[in-house]
Amino acid sequence: MFPLREIRYVRLGAANLDESAAFATRILGLQLVERAGDRAFLRSDHRAHTLCYVAGARGHVVGFEAADGVPLDAVADRLGLAKIDARWGTRDECDERQVRRLIRFDDRNGTTIEVVERGEVSGWRYFPARDAGITGFSHVGLHSGDLLRDHEFWTGVCGARVSDWIGDAALLRINPVHHSIALFPSQRVGVQHVNHQVESIDDVMRSYYFLRAQGVKIVFGPGRHPTSGAVFLYYQGPDDVVYEYSCGVKMITDEAGHHPRQFPFSPAGFCMWGSKPDVPEFRD
Repeated sequence: MFPLREIRYVRLGAANLDESAAFATRILGLQLVERAGDRAFLRSDHRAHTLCYVAGARGHVVGFEAADGVPLDAVADRLGLAKIDARWGTRDECDERQVRRLIRFDDRNGTTIEVVERGEVSGWRYFPARDAGITGFSHVGLHSGDLLRDHEFWTGVCGARVSDWIGDAALLRINPVHHSIALFPSQRVGVQHVNHQVESIDDVMRSYYFLRAQGVKIVFGPGRHPTSGAVFLYYQGPDDVVYEYSCGVKMITDEAGHHPRQFPFSPAGFCMWGSKPDVPEFRD
């Protein structure tokens, strides 16, 4: 198994790059780092970039940083043993992502995954386009056509650990944060939602009223997850990707003392306040 340290970035196809970039800055509250040709790079924390929109692309890419002391050659060997086709990133691809090296492959559901080495951080503090209270890019939800198959891939091949279950949907951690990857039942491929942590419940509620005033569709919340304990708000973004703000996520520091819990795949398993999701992947 090759341990992963954190998610570095997501790359999302954009039918309209201008609209996606405007959403990420004016609505989501990220900092536009660079607009280069058919790409827009945005920051949400210390990392050089955490979100990239690619004009005209259809697929999604999730980039992870390998854990300290884990060379990418070992990652390549592990993927080979698991009979997963992978290729090394070109110099241009590495430069664009601001990493030293990367290896690229598809997970069992067809989502493209990149594992990178020595991703760059910025010497300048993150300066948001609007004050949404964002403290950092935190996790992704992924579409899964076979939850148990994809659970086996992420735990058996990639070294993730199950924090909790909602039905057969696994919430997976790669560091002390309750989850960095969440698998949800779907016939689609790619990223289901993108999460940013905010500083407090006040930021969640301020954004709730701001988003409503801007005509953005709220699809779940405000609420609180019984799994991670996080207060959350989900809303619809461009190209059918859902975005989430949350705060107060549980940290798991006692590996030996933590045992995954089983929650029902029902509104009660997703929200302990009674909010009902308008999200296809969160419904029976």
